[in-house]
Amino acid sequence: MKKLLTGAAALLLLMANKPALHAQADFMTADTIRQGGYTLVFINKDASFDKNVKQRMQDAFFTVYPRLAKTYNKRTLKTVTFMIDPAYDGVAATGNGVVRYNPEWLHKHPGDIDVVTHEVMHIVQAYPDSKGPGWLTEGIADYVRYVFGVDNKGAGWALPAYAPSQTYEQSYRVVARFLVWVENANRGAVKKLDATMRAGNYTPDIWQKTTGKTLDELWSSYGAHPEI
Repeated sequence: MKKLLTGAAALLLLMANKPALHAQADFMTADTIRQGGYTLVFINKDASFDKNVKQRMQDAFFTVYPRLAKTYNKRTLKTVTFMIDPAYDGVAATGNGVVRYNPEWLHKHPGDIDVVTHEVMHIVQAYPDSKGPGWLTEGIADYVRYVFGVDNKGAGWALPAYAPSQTYEQSYRVVARFLVWVENANRGAVKKLDATMRAGNYTPDIWQKTTGKTLDELWSSYGAHPEI
């Protein structure tokens, strides 16, 4: 597993690379917020970033992250870094305790605050590299967004209706909806899957051990009766 760089360590790394960062943008602020035993380092490299969105992201972190830690992984990191990074052209990405957000996405979608919920779940997950299917990693993160999200409605974010053309390898919300269905019939299944992935012990037979059915049997049953 890669060495984790968190909080002050991540900030020191950023400052060590200051010339390269300033080649991209001259503006940068860094705030450290502590609450309830957790620390959020908020680095902003976009001078036009909405202060209200920043505050809502901070509030979402301190609302959701402790709940995710308590539910899934009490040993998760205590310090997390958010970086508003104009040089990043995706939506958001997480690694080594740092979540990078594309400010352009948040300019256009200021209500998408639960991108925070999805991304910090990746920190809680802390799965070893290549120890389980990526579609399940992202599916669990979107499942958590559905269950713990602070304002999915405000973002216009919802689980999709089931369609016969879907497969579990489509990941994200498709798998999140499937996991809701699995959890309804097998309480605690998602926690078991998450813990197994984090331990690096995932094998396809975990589905049968947890639910009594193979993954393909579950998906077939889901397709026949997809109501959640």
